[in-house]
Amino acid sequence: MPFSCPCIITFAAMQKITIKVVNQSGNELPSYATEGAAGMDLRANIETPITLQPLERRLVPTGLYMEIPMGYEAQVRPRSGMAINHGITCLNTPGTIDSDYRGEIKVILINLGSQPHTIQQGDRIAQVVFNKIETAILQPAEVLTDTSRGAGGFGHTGRQ
Repeated sequence: MPFSCPCIITFAAMQKITIKVVNQSGNELPSYATEGAAGMDLRANIETPITLQPLERRLVPTGLYMEIPMGYEAQVRPRSGMAINHGITCLNTPGTIDSDYRGEIKVILINLGSQPHTIQQGDRIAQVVFNKIETAILQPAEVLTDTSRGAGGFGHTGRQ
């Protein structure tokens, strides 16, 4: 018997923010590949190709500088295609770009594969996702509210 639900589900439209970008790369600006995409691809801005040996890491410039509005951050994340096809991923993932940072966006790449991989000028090397952030106020306390989980962490639920 098919599932039927008399409920109505509504979705709010995605909020849009404006990010000022200085592009010194000669590459096109990052853009969303599809309507539902969360991230935009970042491209390498390099004068000569970079060959990453297995387990080697390098800082790769993008030639992009961003003015992220207060209350937002940008996260630099790996691209799944580079990870599965070549073993290339980002260290410090996700890398956070704060709203008050005005330097060049750079990506720390590492080759976790077994073969060298060469990055060329303009290659898509990572993706950037913009998020609204909340600022926390830390309140000193002597005790915390108890929960059924308590202090259990790191594998506390065992193998299932």
